Amino acid sequence: MFIAHFPAGYILTKKLQEKQRVNKYLWLGLVASILPDIDLLWFYLVDNRQTLHHDYWLHVPIFWVGIFVIWYLFLLISKQLNQKYLLPTVIFFTSITLHLLLDTIAGGIAWFYPFSDTSFVLIDVPAKYGWWVWNFVFHWSFLLELGIILWAITVFSKSQGKK
Repeated sequence: MFIAHFPAGYILTKKLQEKQRVNKYLWLGLVASILPDIDLLWFYLVDNRQTLHHDYWLHVPIFWVGIFVIWYLFLLISKQLNQKYLLPTVIFFTSITLHLLLDTIAGGIAWFYPFSDTSFVLIDVPAKYGWWVWNFVFHWSFLLELGIILWAITVFSKSQGKK
């Protein structure tokens, strides 16, 4: 995915909150939906685009499993494992997982790392254009991203009508 992480995170968070009748964790879902891409800062500013940013640890599922286990143990030890933290925890980690799933469509994610370095990708986007962005924008898979954006706009419009 290229531009649909934020709208997808919006849709997911709105749906998760709707079931619980709360609306205070939207910011958390939005941040988590783009959090793995913070590694783009390293990619551009430090690594000089030497390594595909999906190979960095923020795009490795086992890293997030480890963070989840640490968070769960913290809640368990501090006796805070209750309803108060359940929804924000679910929103945060499902938004991260959604990001990784969306990146699997055309970007590639090493789902079984450290057992395998193989990146799984559903759709190959060939490099036809000089500027890498055009390779995604002019590929048919970009329609999936536009569909997610339209869906998010629809969810947003409906939520504004309920106020």
